[in-house]
Amino acid sequence: MTAPLLQVANLTKHFPVRSGVFSRVTAQVHAVDDISFDIAQGETLGLVGESGCGKSTTGKLILRLLEPTSGSVTWRGERIDGLRAGAMRKLRRELQAVFQDPYSSLNPRMRAVDIVAEPIRNFESVSREEIHERVAALLDKVGLRRDQMVKYPYEFSGGQRQRLGIARALAPNPRLIVCDEPVSALDVSVQAQVINLLMDLQQELGISYLFVAHDLAVVEHISHRIAVMYLGKIVELTDKRSLFTDPQHPYTEALLSAVPVPDPRVQRQRVILSGDVPSPVNPPPGCRFHTRCPYAFDRCRIEEPKMIAVRPGHWVACHLRTGSPLGSDPGFIGV
Repeated sequence: MTAPLLQVANLTKHFPVRSGVFSRVTAQVHAVDDISFDIAQGETLGLVGESGCGKSTTGKLILRLLEPTSGSVTWRGERIDGLRAGAMRKLRRELQAVFQDPYSSLNPRMRAVDIVAEPIRNFESVSREEIHERVAALLDKVGLRRDQMVKYPYEFSGGQRQRLGIARALAPNPRLIVCDEPVSALDVSVQAQVINLLMDLQQELGISYLFVAHDLAVVEHISHRIAVMYLGKIVELTDKRSLFTDPQHPYTEALLSAVPVPDPRVQRQRVILSGDVPSPVNPPPGCRFHTRCPYAFDRCRIEEPKMIAVRPGHWVACHLRTGSPLGSDPGFIGV
């Protein structure tokens, strides 16, 4: 088995909360807390959960847009979480992002040709004619016309702007793209077009994706494996078929029960969670989901569950599954 392209181990990010006249640190926001996963070449890992659970923060930590509090990020066998800016810059072209809002993520004062050309100019010394031709080819690849190169972002529709953002991410020939809810701001019909475009590009170029989203239907369509996050923790990680047919964590069950069924004749038993999501400033002791879990018992309120394998490749953090014969988390959660 080949080594993973990306390995994340025990990754943690806490944001200080300051108050008072002297801005002393009085608390910590537990945005991401001790998560581990990896991504193989050409694989899409979906990262799902409620708003505020730490999905986008995880993507920013991998891209080194934020510095982790602890843990490690290993890229192609090299730890990058401690690299200085100069050393990290050499890897920037291999790690790109497609952001949620296709308008605010594009410079409104730049034409499409300059937006897509900027990463090429940053990393390569090529002639103006070659850059123009490469930008035109990228626009063709993402379904935009070459004559649209002279337009500004406001002259594109929402779906076209997101295609432009994808072209910009593809410009430096990356190996991994962090897609931070790239279709949540688009109409449903346009969502399908963008998702299919990403899948076609992956098949053609062998790109890996970390696909951050809250829409399970979208994640099911594009992902090979799915990690479910709750309040800064990954509570379940497995391939998409296992997740949708045999979820092992109560939170995953609740998420799946909320997915609309297109056939009106099919009845689905809804799992209604009581209460609100606890504050990440003061997460509950033990299992973080126990305050809303219908199956919680005394141990859940005291002891934090560890990730265990209930079957090969299927990991879950739940005391209901601690009788698994496969043991506890070995460090990295592999394919």
